[in-house]
Amino acid sequence: MRHAGAAALDELEPVLRQVRSMTGLTEKKRGTFYRGSKAFLHFHEDPTGPYADVRLGAEFERCRVRTAAERRTLRRRIADALS
Repeated sequence: MRHAGAAALDELEPVLRQVRSMTGLTEKKRGTFYRGSKAFLHFHEDPTGPYADVRLGAEFERCRVRTAAERRTLRRRIADALS
């Protein structure tokens, strides 16, 4: 599984816009977000669809973000982690 390229990030742009609006995250490069000095969120592309790696605890968790429901779940989990 490789890091998401420009075309995959274009497809994820609605999610990226919403994540950008969340307080406490900094986008170091397109699609790569930090919380303070630690990497927090980035995206991968795979033949089965796009995935997000998000640090909800000590380690990253991989979440598929192909469907609208999966993207809503990711946003909710990020919001919970930031609160």
